[in-house]
Amino acid sequence: MRRVSVDIGGTFTDCFLAFDEHYVESKALTTHHNLAAGFMEALEKACDDLGKPVREVLSSVDAVRYGTTLGTNSLIQRTGPRVGLLTTAGFESAVPLMRARGYGDGLSDMAQTDIPGADRPLPLVPISLIVGIAERIDYKGESVLSVDEENVRRQVRKLVDQGAQAFVVSLINAVVNPSHEKEVERIILSEYPTHVLGAIPIVLSHRVAGRKAEYSRTMSAVLDAYLHDQMYHGMSSLEIVLRQNGYTRPMLLVHNTSGMAQLNSTHALQTIHSGPVAGLEASNYISAQFKEPNIIATDMGGTSFDIGLVTADGVKFYDFNPVIDRWLVSTPMTYLHTLGAGGGSIARYDRLWEAIEVGPDSAGSDPGPACYGRGGKLPTTTDANLVLGYLDQDNYAGGTIKISKRRAERAIEEYICKPSGMSLIEAAKAIKRKVDSNMAAAIFKEVAVKGYNPKRFIILSYGGGGPIHACGYASAIGISRVLIPPFSSVFSALGAGNMNALHIHEKSLYLMLYDATMRKMLEEFTVFNATVEELEERGRDDLARQGVNLADIKTRVELDMRYGNQLAQISVTSPLSRLASMHDVITLLDRFSVNYAQRFGEGSQAPEAGVRINVIRVVSYVEHQRLDLQRSTKSGGKAPEARAERECWFPELQEPRMTRVYDLDAVADGMEIQGPALIETPRTTYLVEPGWHLTMGLSGSAWLVKN
Repeated sequence: MRRVSVDIGGTFTDCFLAFDEHYVESKALTTHHNLAAGFMEALEKACDDLGKPVREVLSSVDAVRYGTTLGTNSLIQRTGPRVGLLTTAGFESAVPLMRARGYGDGLSDMAQTDIPGADRPLPLVPISLIVGIAERIDYKGESVLSVDEENVRRQVRKLVDQGAQAFVVSLINAVVNPSHEKEVERIILSEYPTHVLGAIPIVLSHRVAGRKAEYSRTMSAVLDAYLHDQMYHGMSSLEIVLRQNGYTRPMLLVHNTSGMAQLNSTHALQTIHSGPVAGLEASNYISAQFKEPNIIATDMGGTSFDIGLVTADGVKFYDFNPVIDRWLVSTPMTYLHTLGAGGGSIARYDRLWEAIEVGPDSAGSDPGPACYGRGGKLPTTTDANLVLGYLDQDNYAGGTIKISKRRAERAIEEYICKPSGMSLIEAAKAIKRKVDSNMAAAIFKEVAVKGYNPKRFIILSYGGGGPIHACGYASAIGISRVLIPPFSSVFSALGAGNMNALHIHEKSLYLMLYDATMRKMLEEFTVFNATVEELEERGRDDLARQGVNLADIKTRVELDMRYGNQLAQISVTSPLSRLASMHDVITLLDRFSVNYAQRFGEGSQAPEAGVRINVIRVVSYVEHQRLDLQRSTKSGGKAPEARAERECWFPELQEPRMTRVYDLDAVADGMEIQGPALIETPRTTYLVEPGWHLTMGLSGSAWLVKN
């Protein structure tokens, strides 16, 4: 296996290189002005460690896999094109009205308590660029009013005159029958053919989102069009850089659906938050490799802290209506909860509550924490960790980044100690305590709300900052076992290297499996089977376009089901791809009942309300070769001698403790180290707090266990 995978975060760009039997990890600061620069710097470091030139590596690898933040940056900076929207006449105000409650989407919990005082987000589509066209499809998918071609042409020309640089076509009930959207596309292309200079991108809503909900479906298409230009040119420029360095294969983009695809089979919306999703996919693989069925995946990077779940019941958690920036969309994404708690999270003193707060604002990579000496003046989590003694200022990031303890001390003294009256060490301890408690509260809420007991899980801690804080947030929850996976500092990049080619297609429908009013079960299976077949065909087409062998394509059918008109809707993995008998219907009802009870408690089922399917989803994928993470890397023996000792402070102790420092390479499989201790690598640091011990596992994994 020869594979390059890169994950671009808000602070660091992570690279994982698998080259035959050699696995290499590297990091570089993210270059937001030109992501290709950080990409190539990280890759060059990995190739140097491997002892091979970049051109030789790129010319021989099977694939380059890339998780990007281009789309996120474009939204933050509002650098997208002017988007024109064509919708059904009479529905022009659907987007500006935002369901009458969209003002709260994307706001913090505190801000959502004052919706009347919330600021409206700057619209991606101004009202002047929204036009209605004469047409109508009813809820059954039948054409009530056919498309008026001349009316469409007039409205398209109006949008062009207003400066539209991209078209979105979102018509009512298009997910049931997309014929009118396709007809509008044909008319636009006849006016502005793709071969003519000045051709305009066209996005049809039914191709981006397959579920009903007009506002969120429209916004899905609008966001896709808004991000299209920068994604296309950004990825194309990166492909050019790869071509110049000897890479000849198609580049693969990581999707937020836990899969990946070539650039020609990726729409921009699928790349949002794709990096953290790759880490969750790697967590699923670790769960199987290490035989740990219940895992809380925690990824602490420089900017954020991401939480995901892997459960023994195999439930796939999707965010069916995620909020991207300030807009609700309806394209399925693997569910992750993101908290503004990373190494670069900014600490401040709240005079009103006389308390330390940390995040969600981050110093990022530019200027970065105060200790980086790049112009950052505000104290961050990293500055506190340096003051407490957890980081080595002479060998941070393997010596590639020079940091200054004195700068960190000045920032904390200026912004925390002076207004609060705390000593320097008290303030640094308060920052760590607050970060750990924020992460612990978020973890507990995420797990408990989904109906699980957090104490039945282990924590998987990765990301550049995770192993330093793992003991802290695990103790706060009451979890006594933490697994630090192999290559933890670039774990999301490793996950990108372990992903399958995958596409998800879904379609809304209203299908009663059990009608409580009529006391009848579903007897006509044509709609169900035809929908599954249609979605399977779309998945096959997507994968075939990328050159895969059709015989290698596998599918998984998932159903969004609920009792009657309840709001509680869950995703159920169907054991059947087709329905052929009443027995099959009973099988689905039983599976739904069991899953519902696992989530909400036995006895919570309500079959008397009826059972219905709202969405059918087909996951089409091709399995790729996986990495071997169970290799023994070093022979066992007694614990090594510490390389050094330094004074460290811990939040629960009044006095500092002399803490032994080890190099990870010197700690063999099976060795046990009692805390307090620090295990250092060129890319991260494992902190074993007092009352914990560390046991090394295979391939550089480590277990933190409370004594």
